[in-house]
This record gives sequence, structure tokens and C-alpha cells, in this order.
Amino acid sequence: FPSHDRESVIVQASFKNPVPEFIGTFGMPNLGKLNTILNIPEYKEEADLTITYKDTDDGQKQPSGIHFENKTGDFKNDYRFMSSEIITDKLKSVKFKGVKWNVEVEPTAASIQRLKFQASANSEETTFTAKTDGSDLKFFFGDHSSHAGNFVFQSGVTGSPSKAWSWPIAEVIAILNLTGDKKLRISDEGAAQITVDTGIAEYNFIIPAQTK
Repeated sequence: FPSHDRESVIVQASFKNPVPEFIGTFGMPNLGKLNTILNIPEYKEEADLTITYKDTDDGQKQPSGIHFENKTGDFKNDYRFMSSEIITDKLKSVKFKGVKWNVEVEPTAASIQRLKFQASANSEETTFTAKTDGSDLKFFFGDHSSHAGNFVFQSGVTGSPSKAWSWPIAEVIAILNLTGDKKLRISDEGAAQITVDTGIAEYNFIIPAQTK
């Protein structure tokens, strides 16, 4: 990961089955905006969602966005995709090779809730540290010179990270809040990966770490 990009989260995703309307290379920027549009009540019943296209230089049809229109046609939105040219340029600067995962766990709903409790109790903190204590994977917030907290995220863990990395609290919680089966992996090479399998698609969120 480039040093100037340490705060970013890289998302890799694939559908279980091909979606014909989405054939092509394009980006989906500002997923928060897309989520907001999808949750507008105007689009809850009998909405018309269509994929828009543009012609490429080689005469092909390239997906360019999603057009939203409510049942009565008097409420509309357009969400624009990122062009394949921009994606190709961005991929040149994002090279993530396979790494050895030192710890791999499947977070439970109870563990995710406990993480939220600690995040709330340590709201001034932006990161937490993951360490193993015996076979327990523990998350630590703050330090004992001021306010601090820790808890067992999962017991019976095999493997151990030998380096003290810290991870962004808000981003980790947001990913763990997604619907689907989840796996959390941590590497000594300074990366964590959260996989979310929704049954329709599998998403890999790669999170660069920071040293304490």
C-alpha cells in the first residue's frame, strides 16, 4: 500500500453468478450515496431501475450508471459509474499481493456487539490494536496513561500476530455491520482482510494497518 494511502480501504468483490447488465469494466464511487438512494422510500415499491450505457471507442456498450425512477415517474435519481479509463489508472497504484494470514476468525454477532460497546466507551479513539493472549484474540483501546479498555473478541484462536498493528475503528465496524457470513484475517505484513459473503456476492475489504 502506498504510504499516502494508509487510511483507505480497498474493496474487491465478485458475484456468485454473472449479472448480464453489468458486463464491462467500471467503478462504483461514493457507495454511501448509492446506499442512500437505494434506501429512499420512493423506490421501495415498483420502482424502475435501469442500467444506462455509453458507446466506447471500439463500438462496445459500456455501463455508465444506474437510473432510478419511482412508480409514478415524478421522483428520479442518477448514479454514475466511474469510467474504465479511470479504473485502469487507479489499479496501477493499488497492488495487493497475496499475504500470509497469521490469524483467521469468524466474528460472531456477540463479538461484533462487544466491539461496538468498547468503541462507544472509548469514543475518543480512532483505532484499536489486535493482540493474542494465549488462544484469545483481544482488542485493545487507548492506553493505561489515560482511559483504556480491552475485551476478548474470540477465544480458541490459532496463530498469533507478532507485530502490534492498529486498525481503524469506524471502518471495521461499518464492514462488520454488513449482512452476510464474515471472516476476519490479520497479517504480520500490515494488512487485515474482512470477507463478507452475502450468498449473492463475496466482498473482500482490505484494510492497511498503522504501527502504534
